[in-house]
Amino acid sequence: MRLLALGDSLTAGYGLPRGEGFVPQLQAALVARGRPVRVLDGGVSGDTMAGGAARLDWAMADRPQAAIVALGGNDGLRGLPPARMAEALESILSRLEARRIPTLLAGMHAPPNLGADYGRAFHAVFTEAATKRPQVIFVPFFLEGVAGDRALNQADGIHPNARGVAAMIRHMLPATEQLLDRVPPSPAG
Repeated sequence: MRLLALGDSLTAGYGLPRGEGFVPQLQAALVARGRPVRVLDGGVSGDTMAGGAARLDWAMADRPQAAIVALGGNDGLRGLPPARMAEALESILSRLEARRIPTLLAGMHAPPNLGADYGRAFHAVFTEAATKRPQVIFVPFFLEGVAGDRALNQADGIHPNARGVAAMIRHMLPATEQLLDRVPPSPAG
């Protein structure tokens, strides 16, 4: 089974040695739980929601059977308009749905320095997309339990260290297994 992880530096394992990022740790955790899955690294450092939408077709070249969408952090860091994020996320989710690819949406929080109004509008992008598409599995915050914890982040305070990624995996694993359970069995032969 092939699982696409479409994301940014958090997915790509920015600043981490090979094998310690989100994609290899998720694959190892799934395989350890008896799930023969190949996690496809669709993470591009610095990418935005619009960037993910622009490269979705390219990311589909390996014909994934399920997808995790974990974008938005850079949109927040750059203070990009939530309405544009919503359009890009709609494009991503509708195209995955059209291909009948079960999807997990991992939400993000906006940096607090952008103000409460921006934070609410930013958060609503994810919650409204999940409400509109109840078939999409929704994890409200990709960095749950990791963001803001110095012990789990690199010196920049933004990117998780290997222990932080392990915490992310523990948080994401139940929803990811639920996602994989939605993949139709491959035809025999």
